[in-house]
Amino acid sequence: MVKTAIIPIAGMGTRFLPLSKDLPKELFPLVDKPILQYIVEEAVGSGIKKIIFITKPGKNKSLDYFEKEKGLEEFLKKKGKKSILEDLKKLNKLIKKVSFSRVIQKRALGDGHAVLMAKKMIKDQPFAVLFSDDIVESKVPCLLQLINVFQKYRTPVLALYPLPKEKLSAYGVVKVRKIKGRIYEIEGIKEKPSPSKAPSNLAIVGKYIITPEVFKFLEKPALAKGEIRLAGAFNQMIKSKYKVLGYKFEGKWLECGNKINYLKSNLYLSLKHPKFGKELKRFIKKEKF
Repeated sequence: MVKTAIIPIAGMGTRFLPLSKDLPKELFPLVDKPILQYIVEEAVGSGIKKIIFITKPGKNKSLDYFEKEKGLEEFLKKKGKKSILEDLKKLNKLIKKVSFSRVIQKRALGDGHAVLMAKKMIKDQPFAVLFSDDIVESKVPCLLQLINVFQKYRTPVLALYPLPKEKLSAYGVVKVRKIKGRIYEIEGIKEKPSPSKAPSNLAIVGKYIITPEVFKFLEKPALAKGEIRLAGAFNQMIKSKYKVLGYKFEGKWLECGNKINYLKSNLYLSLKHPKFGKELKRFIKKEKF
């Protein structure tokens, strides 16, 4: 079983400046909890027991968030803040279900380099990689869907999502051969292709199950613009006759990688929220936006 997940959070967050100058983008709120909590909840809901954060040097607020603060529950009890207390208890229960550790990435040299930093902690076990830019709304956690595919085929599995052709130029897009149902064998990955050169309409979402063999390709990479990229490592694996699968997951992809997509995802989840949705819909209707 896949029990370890790597979550890279060492990026500079340049697309969110000046917002991200002091507050890491993974701690930006989506409705009433930070983006990163959604990712950790997905991991825990998929059976993950150990999470490795890849962080930049210095104090890390993201790790601090997942530390239980002594006395806070008692304070809320005394103040009679029942609703807030329940939310805090849910977070503390989440924290108890998984162990957290940290690996420092001194220089941001690409997503593949971030994963490579955790090699010593992964050893020879399969593992998940989750990026905080990508939230998936689904009945079954997206990561668990990938794990179920991995359990059958025992080979790397990448999350895939169909997009209109005009949007593909912002993503990694796969050339595929359909195996069955939602499962595809990936024959190659093309980064940010023009619509006319896209090999399919399936974009890669930042959720993967990876086997340890990937490390030897990350250690001797074909560099892309000076960076070590996971896409490049997967392409090299495929050329070396390793099988890499893609799974067109069930669910809705909510992107948080730039300001407009983050705002759209926040609005979408806020309007669907059981506590805030109705009031927000009334407000929008009243103000005639």
